[in-house]
Amino acid sequence: MDTELKVRLISHTPDPEKLVAAAAKLCYSDLAADRIMTDLDDKNTQDFIRMLMKLGHQSPVEHISFTFSVEGVSRTMTHQLVRHRIASYSQRSQRYVTEGQFQYVVPPYIKKNEEAHRLFILAMENDQKYYDAISDLLYNDHFNQFLKEGQDEKTAKRNAEKQSIEDARYVLPNACETKIMLTMNARTLIHFFEVRCCERAQWEIRALADGMLHEAIKVAPTIFRNCGPGCIKGPCPEGAMTCGRINEIREKYSFTRNL
Repeated sequence: MDTELKVRLISHTPDPEKLVAAAAKLCYSDLAADRIMTDLDDKNTQDFIRMLMKLGHQSPVEHISFTFSVEGVSRTMTHQLVRHRIASYSQRSQRYVTEGQFQYVVPPYIKKNEEAHRLFILAMENDQKYYDAISDLLYNDHFNQFLKEGQDEKTAKRNAEKQSIEDARYVLPNACETKIMLTMNARTLIHFFEVRCCERAQWEIRALADGMLHEAIKVAPTIFRNCGPGCIKGPCPEGAMTCGRINEIREKYSFTRNL
């Protein structure tokens, strides 16, 4: 069953921009941190952060973090996502969760080609069939073995199910839908947006990055102002590998500048 991307910002550091401004001001002030927080209002917070980001002084933005809930993404995408190491991840386990009638992500170009789409769906259906068959076969083996070892029936069933799906999952495709929760600090997010909003990023992780940017900018508009692919603030960093559509991309992310 095909699925769709869902991205939600479910938690973040309270008063994120005020905290960043206070952290930066502390470096140059004799005042205590709580006094600095009290002295900051919305206007001088925004003014100070704009100056901070213009100077490229980003270490203070590491003090704030954002947690996202993500659904309707493939294992292909999450293998790319976890390469961003300054972050925390919790992903649905295929060892403990049975993939009965698993959902999957269909790449857009496969959807556009009728025959490719038909073959893709057939492959997903076959994967489900083989997953179920292998799980059942292994379940019976493990269940009988656990009973012989003296486990009661309830315990044997629980352990047999876990053991069977642990090995059966090897036939599941990269397209298999998964859910993941991730937390990044703002500095990591800014870098994430620079490389993953880029047109050269794989389409699915680019869609995720766009969704995360739209969520994050709602609660910290000054910090995430001018965020997006690297080309919106200067020349394309991809050099000869550029997509060649810099004006179009800058227009796409103009919502980050008009804040």
